[in-house]
Amino acid sequence: MIGGPTASGKSALAADVAERFGGVVVNADSMQLYRDLPILTSWPDEELRASAPHRLYGVLDGAERCSAGRWRSMAMAEIESIHGNGALPILVGGTGFYLRALLDGLAPVPAIPEAVREAVRTLYEREGSVGLHARLSALDRKAAQRLEPGDSQRVMRAYEVIEATGRSLLSWQEERHDRYTGRAAVLVLEPPRDSLYGACNERFERMMAVGALDEAARLQGRGLDPGLPLMKAVGVRALLDHLSGVTTLERAIALGRQATRRYAKRQTTWFRTQMPGGARMPDRYRPESKRESLALIERMLLTGTG
Repeated sequence: MIGGPTASGKSALAADVAERFGGVVVNADSMQLYRDLPILTSWPDEELRASAPHRLYGVLDGAERCSAGRWRSMAMAEIESIHGNGALPILVGGTGFYLRALLDGLAPVPAIPEAVREAVRTLYEREGSVGLHARLSALDRKAAQRLEPGDSQRVMRAYEVIEATGRSLLSWQEERHDRYTGRAAVLVLEPPRDSLYGACNERFERMMAVGALDEAARLQGRGLDPGLPLMKAVGVRALLDHLSGVTTLERAIALGRQATRRYAKRQTTWFRTQMPGGARMPDRYRPESKRESLALIERMLLTGTG
């Protein structure tokens, strides 16, 4: 498993690991599951995808919703198939909750009634993530303390669970089941903030240069429900606002860069607090660090550490 924030070099590292150790890369990024936004969700480029087999990229339509449980089922099927072919499964992505769900199993939270989900979405649209976080704090202080106010998806999830079940999401999570029983080596990339933020800015600018705005225009043309997960992909809102005449392109790019940095910060915090185990790489992955990085991974695979 390779985790870490956006723009830390996870995709390049995963492809190099797959090439070196005879592996198959399996996507563990919630946005890269969708086929609509390969640029804005930073799929591995064609060169990386050609260097090794890649799975679970672009397998869902943007009109669908994907839960951690659905992804886990797909990922477990891929892992079984890859092992059956004598290869190494390499799970890579910035959705840490997916990786942890695969390792630790999932909490048996009952299905949330659609009426509750819709009510929570309405509250979010009216009050924003910060307002909804304040409401969550009044109902479930412990869950709220573990979530950043800007982490809208998880704030909405925690709020709808306690509204629908009367129990904290944390309480349900204590009843996790279906833990992964195989061996897993975990590596988390933790670049310094200045290096990471610079890479985030550069990434968004590269996206714009290779067609991100056209991609956003095609998504806008589909008229999808704005509450769908894909519509909340980093940078999408800013570009859609520009296409709707709400803001200038220059302002949209600045907001996109800012959103990418903030997302990277949330991811870094999540991996540090929610997946404290495993090996750490204290920098972004670059071609010049390939030899040292692959040596580290080889030790992890041989010893079962991480």
